[in-house]
Amino acid sequence: MTDVLTQILADKHREVEAAAAARPVTDLRSAPGYHEPRRNFFGAVAAPRRDRANLIAEVKQRSPSAGLIRPDFDVALLASAYERGGASALSVLTDAKWFGGDGSHIAIAKHACGLPVLRKDFVIDEYQLHEARMLGADAVLLIAEALEPRHLAGLCESAVALGLCVLVEVHSREALHGVLGAISLEKCRGSLLLGVNNRDLRRQVTDIGITERLAPEVPPTAPLVAESGIRSHSDAQRMFLAGARALLVGEALLKEPDVTAAARRMMEGGS
Repeated sequence: MTDVLTQILADKHREVEAAAAARPVTDLRSAPGYHEPRRNFFGAVAAPRRDRANLIAEVKQRSPSAGLIRPDFDVALLASAYERGGASALSVLTDAKWFGGDGSHIAIAKHACGLPVLRKDFVIDEYQLHEARMLGADAVLLIAEALEPRHLAGLCESAVALGLCVLVEVHSREALHGVLGAISLEKCRGSLLLGVNNRDLRRQVTDIGITERLAPEVPPTAPLVAESGIRSHSDAQRMFLAGARALLVGEALLKEPDVTAAARRMMEGGS
């Protein structure tokens, strides 16, 4: 049986090929959004706090593991609600088939709030970095399980050269060491965050203990972001005590009617 990540990547290769044929990089570079100043995603996410981590709140309609998450999906309302709830940054899904996203959601979110925005997608080609820049993204996600280490390192350096922050995501110790062996931490200093995804993208199984096990091996120059499976204030504090500078949370917030209150509860506790 083909795993979910393999299916997504097969779709993404076809999607990127079609997009590049329809709109070459030269066209992307001439678009107004490509030249707009970026918001400081790294600074917002990596800023140390005394008693809790920073929150990267996610904007998505559905996922392969959860199905439809938010029937009343409104990007602008979610973005402004997250900002009121104390989020430091946003993660906006742009994959359409699997997550109900769209590239236009980045601009909608940025217009609705003052937070920096991560383009969360399955980046496999440098074309998507130029696309992210054109769409107004301040940061991009690179998934180690989807890329060979040298390819990932090349994409990381290209993203930084384009003025984008990079969140590199790993799920295993093997992937973590592959990334650390391939990427120049010095070249990417101040632009590189290292995320540990507690969800296995291939099997869609989640264990937040993965962050705890890998955290001691994450270098301090690449601040740690804990991703997936964080469902409560106690989970959030557990990740913070493990060393996470930021938490990327989506489903647990999006399932709540009041996402502003849900974000505050997640990070501050209380009822």
